[in-house]
Order: sequence, then structure tokens, then C-alpha cells
Amino acid sequence: MIDRAGLAAFLRHRRESLQPEDTGLPRGQRRRTNGLRREEVAALCHMSTDYYARLERERGPQPSEQMIASIAQGLHLSLDERDHLFRLAGHHPPARGAHSEHISPGLLRVLDRLGDTPAEIITELGETLRQTPLGVALTGDTTGYTGPARSIGYRWFTNPATRQLYTPEDHPLHSRVFASSLREIVTLRGPESRAAHLAELTLTQSEEFRTVWDNHEIGIRFGEIKRFVHPELGALELNCQTLLDPQQSHALLVYTAVPGSESYDKLQLLSVIGTQTDPSDLQHRTSPRQA
Repeated sequence: MIDRAGLAAFLRHRRESLQPEDTGLPRGQRRRTNGLRREEVAALCHMSTDYYARLERERGPQPSEQMIASIAQGLHLSLDERDHLFRLAGHHPPARGAHSEHISPGLLRVLDRLGDTPAEIITELGETLRQTPLGVALTGDTTGYTGPARSIGYRWFTNPATRQLYTPEDHPLHSRVFASSLREIVTLRGPESRAAHLAELTLTQSEEFRTVWDNHEIGIRFGEIKRFVHPELGALELNCQTLLDPQQSHALLVYTAVPGSESYDKLQLLSVIGTQTDPSDLQHRTSPRQA
């Protein structure tokens, strides 16, 4: 059963304890409110201000599990706080660990400070949870896929257009890395895991994946340099640094270029071009996002 008073009090407390800088928002010069404004929280949680305000006023219908998950992420809650929020709303908390898509506050704070850098947070199956604006400009918006297509490994073997964002000479390595990584996760998570079901599905969809999978390679990794082919800027060589959150099996990938290099200059131009041209549009024209 929903605890309306407890839910409202908890939401108000968390909102008032957050500062704009904690969520990547500008502070502005005329801020008088302690913490965030309701409209700012509503935007972070992808809901209307009216809906969020009613929750703080102990009104409105019981929020769904999906809505509570969105609020927990928007308020940058820890796992313990997230679970508490679910219980206040009358729901059982979702599972933790490999199946959880709740990004830790620490990882979000790092991402929020990378506004001038291509970066993304992904799951162990290569599902994009969050991107910086320059991350979208580099690879396109990859957060909206549904079903198995959320995994870049699945898209790699089932949608040829996915490969057009990467240097052709590197395609064989990508195939080996995706197959090797998925095999490791299947072994780690077990035969009934999401990873195992994804492997089984990909085996039915791709002859190339069947061939690479049968090699039983383990430990194949990308080098520090990743090579992209942007539709407007052409080839880019970027260093990829990874920050892991082992508790949630999430990884923050940050892409940078050597100062003074051609790729560095192109990244500066990318910040100007922004998302005017979405590199993933090519993929979307040839393959639906929903699988």
C-alpha cells in the first residue's frame, strides 16, 4: 500500500537536498529555492511538473513502477534510497546487480560533468542507458532501442548499417570482441540469463555470429584507440577510457582525442555541429528500433 505522506516527505527532502550542479543543471543568478525546483526535477524524471507536484502534495494516483524508477534516477538516488522509494510507493524494489538499469549517483555525477566530451553509460550487454550530447552527436541516440536491439552486439550482427559508423578494417575485431564478451557473460550469469537468451537469438539471426561464436574465443578486447566514421566529419581516432561500476555491472565510456591531432580538431567541430545530423539515422532507416 502506498504511503502518501512518507512518499511526499521523502521526495521533498531529496529535491531540496540536491543542487543544480549535482545534476548538470546551471545554477543561474536568481535562484532562491533550496535545492532544485519542482519543474527541474520533473524534467529530470521525464514527467510533467503537475504530476510530480501532486506526489509531493500527497495527491494523484499511485505511480507505476516505471514512473518510480524514473523518479529514482532523476533524483540521483542510491540503491538503498531507490528501494525505499519503491516501498513508499507500494511496490517491491527491482532486482539489483546485472539486471538493474539504475545508474549509481556517482557515475551520473561524472557523466553530468562531461558536457564537452562524447561519453555514454552502458550495461554489460552493451545497452546504452545514458549519453552526453556529444555522445549522441558522435554515434547517434542509441538509448531508444527496445528488445534485443538495445544491445550493440545484437545490432552488429543483425543490422549491417550499424557497422557504417566504424572503420571497415576493424569490423572483424568488433565481431570477435562482441562474441567473446557475450560468451563470458553467459558463463558468468548462467544458461537462464538474459545474456544466454540474447546469444541464442543472435545464433538464429546471423551466420557470421555462429561462425565467430564457434571459435570459443575469450578475453578479446578493443585497444585503447577506437576508430569511427562520422557521416560529416569522416574518420576519427579516439581514445576510449572506461570507468566501471561493479555493483551494477555498468560502464562509463569516455572518448577523447590527442590534443593537436586531426581527430581533436574534429571533436571541436563536432561540438559546433552538435546533433544536427544524427549518425544513427542511417541505421534507423534500414532497421526498426523495436525488435
